[in-house]
Amino acid sequence: MALAVEGLVCIRGERQLFENLNFRLAPGEALLLHGPNGSGKSSLLRLLAGFLPPADGRVLWDDAPVDDDPEAHRARLQYLGHQDAMKPQLTAEENLLFWAQLLGLGAAEAAAAAGAALNAAGLTRQRRLPGRYLSAGQKRRLALARLLVAPATLWLLDEPTNALDSAAVAWLGTVLADHRARGGIVLLASHVAVPLPDARVLDLPQGVLA
Repeated sequence: MALAVEGLVCIRGERQLFENLNFRLAPGEALLLHGPNGSGKSSLLRLLAGFLPPADGRVLWDDAPVDDDPEAHRARLQYLGHQDAMKPQLTAEENLLFWAQLLGLGAAEAAAAAGAALNAAGLTRQRRLPGRYLSAGQKRRLALARLLVAPATLWLLDEPTNALDSAAVAWLGTVLADHRARGGIVLLASHVAVPLPDARVLDLPQGVLA
């Protein structure tokens, strides 16, 4: 169970963001994406999620191209982008229930998973509050709570600490550590320090891996 990219090239518009990108991540490993704005961090995450096609190169899971079975690849990953992807008219609990059922959980299982995720994110008191009334930090914690609703091996996280206070960042660090301890893989783009010990670092657009 491993993620690998070989000779990956990304072009957006008429601009090449990076080329000949190569790395491999085994269970429990994490990769931090660094680089200035426009260097391709978000594009790489979206490419790995299958939202963008590479201009060249391959994305592999257990040495098989993910394009061979896109549905299986979608089932093994969770993607968190810049937007919280929250429905403002739904309550915090309803948002997680919607997400859980979208991921294939039954009603009872979804309710239990949503309740546990709200509790872990410190949002139990806000469970019946419509999303539009949540603060920016609460909305981000609700988005991160989606990671806990249904298991997925590969987490692709784009600036997950946006709007989080120091306590919430520490909580995120615990969530990431637990995921890795279970054999999960994390790729995370951030402009600020994230508690992700022993993570490898990829500097874009140069493609330098440490």
